[in-house]
Amino acid sequence: MAYFMQMRPFLCRTVTKYVGTLRCEIRLFSGTLSKLDPVSSLGTKKGYPSCKGCLEKNCKQNLKIKTRKMSALAGRDNDYIFRQLLEYTSFTYTYILADPESKEAILIDPVIEMVNRDIKIIEDMGLNLKYAINTHVHADHVTGTGEIKKKIPSCKSMISKYSNAKADVQLSEGDKIKFGKFELEVRSTPGHTDGCLTYVWHQKNMAFTGDAILIRGCGRTDFQQGNSGRLYDSVHDQIFSLPPNFTLYPAHDYTGQTSTTVEEEKKLNPRLTKTKEEFIKIMKELNLPYPKQIDRAVPANMVCGMFELQDAKK
Repeated sequence: MAYFMQMRPFLCRTVTKYVGTLRCEIRLFSGTLSKLDPVSSLGTKKGYPSCKGCLEKNCKQNLKIKTRKMSALAGRDNDYIFRQLLEYTSFTYTYILADPESKEAILIDPVIEMVNRDIKIIEDMGLNLKYAINTHVHADHVTGTGEIKKKIPSCKSMISKYSNAKADVQLSEGDKIKFGKFELEVRSTPGHTDGCLTYVWHQKNMAFTGDAILIRGCGRTDFQQGNSGRLYDSVHDQIFSLPPNFTLYPAHDYTGQTSTTVEEEKKLNPRLTKTKEEFIKIMKELNLPYPKQIDRAVPANMVCGMFELQDAKK
């Protein structure tokens, strides 16, 4: 397992007029505490602070501090691993979710050009990739699930059965995707395509929405079985019905944002806060350009991204 280093600062007050604010740091190195580093200056000389030298009795360094391993630093509750990764051409987000105890992991919406990156991260963390999952048949990039399966044969691909795309596991409404002590609930959210799925992680108050809902937006409905009315119903029935504090992670963002919440989108989404009739009208008048990669991406994604192997068999 690769070493992991993180610096955690604490501010310690002093009463000596010559010293001022003293910054002490604890280094977490591969799960162990090392000696305090020289991080402050006293005049023109380097200082070597220690807890004994701190004049503030309530300094946090005097409190008991537990050592933590890399896997424990991965999630807010210290019991899960979460990574959000970006592909810069199509602005696609790929997500790694894992249980640090069992090491079982899943990958959501991998991109073929970024497969080596994704696998390296998984290997560096010592994880066992159980599933590579797509939220739908994408039109703006080729999925990485096929290449991942070639490199990790034990990994199973997943997609909605209503997409009519090939995968090891065909998913339906209400299915559960289990990895370690965790599971995702599968919710059907068609409208952008027939096979759009949202994956809800109830244990961590998260949902991975694909293109059904984006941050202050939503997926387009002018191709690939798109249906604006159906998308509106999907979002309101399947996503907006989640608790308001649930964090929503989309498949894309083009403005530099990473996530939103159910509450935010119910209040601030400029399309989905309208009536259904107004929403349909908005979507009809978008006049978006033809997707640049659609002619390459859709055929490939219908066969799990294994288009090269399919061509070779012909």
